[in-house]
Amino acid sequence: SILKIPQLQSGYSILNGFFLYDYVEIHDGNSESADLLGKHCSNIAPAPIISSGPSLHIKFVSDYAHQGAGFSLRYEIFKTGSDCSRNFTSPSGLIESPGFPDKYPHNLECSFIIIVPSSMDVSLTFLTFDLENDPLPGGEGDCKYDWLEVWDGLPGVGPLIGRYCGTRVPPEIQSSTGILSLSFHTDMAVAKDGFSARYNMTHKEVSETFHCSNPFGLESGKITDDQIIASSSFYDGHWLPRQARLNYNDNAWTPSEDSNREYIQVDLHTLKVLTGIATQGAISKETQKTYYVTTFKLEVSTNGEDWMVYRHGKNHKIFHANADATEVVLNRIPQPVLARFVRIRPQTWKNGIALRFELYGCQITDAPCSELQGMLSGLLPDSQISASSMRDIHGSMGAARLVASRSGWFPNPTQPIAGEEWLQVDLGVPKTVRGIITQGARGLEGSTSAENRAFVRKYKLAHSLTGKDWTYITDSKTGLAKIFEGNSNYDTPELRRFDEIVAQYIRVFPERWSPAGIGMRMEVLGCDLPGENTHTHTHTHTHTHTHTHIFMIRESVAKVDNLYSKNLNPSYCRSDNNIIRLMSSNCSKV
Repeated sequence: SILKIPQLQSGYSILNGFFLYDYVEIHDGNSESADLLGKHCSNIAPAPIISSGPSLHIKFVSDYAHQGAGFSLRYEIFKTGSDCSRNFTSPSGLIESPGFPDKYPHNLECSFIIIVPSSMDVSLTFLTFDLENDPLPGGEGDCKYDWLEVWDGLPGVGPLIGRYCGTRVPPEIQSSTGILSLSFHTDMAVAKDGFSARYNMTHKEVSETFHCSNPFGLESGKITDDQIIASSSFYDGHWLPRQARLNYNDNAWTPSEDSNREYIQVDLHTLKVLTGIATQGAISKETQKTYYVTTFKLEVSTNGEDWMVYRHGKNHKIFHANADATEVVLNRIPQPVLARFVRIRPQTWKNGIALRFELYGCQITDAPCSELQGMLSGLLPDSQISASSMRDIHGSMGAARLVASRSGWFPNPTQPIAGEEWLQVDLGVPKTVRGIITQGARGLEGSTSAENRAFVRKYKLAHSLTGKDWTYITDSKTGLAKIFEGNSNYDTPELRRFDEIVAQYIRVFPERWSPAGIGMRMEVLGCDLPGENTHTHTHTHTHTHTHTHIFMIRESVAKVDNLYSKNLNPSYCRSDNNIIRLMSSNCSKV
């Protein structure tokens, strides 16, 4: 709704920023507890006030003394746009903004979710793109009017790949989780032509002998210029980050000064396995002088904020690079690392820093039976994540999601005992399980203090089909419960594979941990049992005020039949916390 107050008169006094006598308060909701949009007095009418939801709360206060003429107002109620959310399950299709190719409507909140079957990949290619542009780009407020967000998973749950606006066409985007989601938001002002994008699913070719050494796309251009940034660039504009592509024919990247504080960075968009880096120097086109990096350090991150230097043992790994300006030198990474963001930080150089490079590796899911089972994407609801205890009793078990969570799971005891605390995932149905990814925890309530940066160094794994009878994964040599190597810091994920097991429940038992205690996020890797066919259904709803997304979650039809009444329209309905199976006003358990 829109509220306009053309006249306002009151007896007033303002002291140190406080309104003392007569005033009008306007709250963005249906009570005084809602966010305060404004507090007004005097005879100057405020600008039009726009709510973010269906209600505005207006409070008028006057004292016993002076009287004024009061106020009058006019309100307008407008529709928040059509029900524009859709799900896509066909092998290929077109996703367009509402009304395309005409201008999109105002006040939209749309979710488009592409659901990918097992053993398939999906890519999204934008054909046209024209959204209201942010006139002040380059800061945290980028795209604050109309925007399109792309998520590697369910909206608001999986990692955000990017937020886009303006007329620059986003790059081709792929999902690593089996769910690719688009969230489209428009405000009440400027409307543009919108967007059109085509998605395509392809069968994934997997082999037990696959090689995790594919170029990620710096040389080919698959990685776009927007995905490459640097700490600085040389002042003349001829040595930019986009020129840091392997075998690029026009100079390279050079920072503003030759210093080991400088770096160049690539956003891979999704979590990937990094196995190698090829580097190359450059010959200046202007002076014919040679420049190249002789050694460098590697830094990795899952979120672009928390950076970890790659280590060899306890020390930072120094990679030996080039001996001339043109030769390509390939460095294999001794222990492949999981990362979305990659930084190269030159340590030594000849004549000056100049760098062209390529990154090599693969998707986590390129290995056989290594599909992410829904922790990262949000496909598994919070109700299927449990633990022995939780320090933050008001927190959500969603904190235990790999990468997607900003914090992590912390057990309640400040001095836990090895083997007594556990973190558990219910996969919904029995699955073939072949691996696990663990990650440390950033801290409670977004804390960044060092004492809250916790991780698990070693752990045991148990599995079950019933949730009652548990079996440890054993060491083939000793026959005892296997001790898995965990994490060495709170951000970099660690992947551990093992011989396949059939399980519905997976439990992690921490055995050793960091000085800050136990902190963990995780994902399970596996695949459907042969001949099994689980149905995937997703429905989305966006509440305008809280911007909360509500989803159906994948489970087998048989399991749903056992839990919930079929005498409903729609036939399946479920409610636990903020996750429901289908929108229905008469949800009832059997």
